[in-house]
Amino acid sequence: MHDLKRGNLIWIWLSAFVIFLDQLTKHVALKHLGVSHPYHLIPSFNFTLEFNSGAAFSFLSFASGWQRPLFTLIAIVVSLILLIYLFRMPKEKQWQAVALAFILGGALGNLWDRISLGYVVDFLDFYIKNWHWPVFNVADMAICIGVTMLVIEFFTHDKTNVN
Repeated sequence: MHDLKRGNLIWIWLSAFVIFLDQLTKHVALKHLGVSHPYHLIPSFNFTLEFNSGAAFSFLSFASGWQRPLFTLIAIVVSLILLIYLFRMPKEKQWQAVALAFILGGALGNLWDRISLGYVVDFLDFYIKNWHWPVFNVADMAICIGVTMLVIEFFTHDKTNVN
């Protein structure tokens, strides 16, 4: 087990930057967009303000309200685990640390919304013809990037040099 490392604060700062960027973009979206009124920017992309009381891709968004405390609890527990793991991350595992910092920042950005507003603010709307991907936000992008990085790491990591 690795001791807590002060040098690993850089990963917490990266997570904090993700939270800042996420909250800033959500603030701008709330100020300038109308709910469910697409603002066409370029072909296949709109800014469309939506409020998501569910989880990823609006999963359980139409449930009666029990999902909010459940998703809040899950986000808190996962964030605490990621925070501890990031502080103990060996210096040579920078790729994994960046991935986890993105996931942590995204989770905390959406948790902030869920606690303060009761829902998550989404506004990025990609589509092809009449098919729209679920509307999402910067926090969701950070989580997806972090998970993608971990998947890449898993499939490309040299398993013959495992300590």
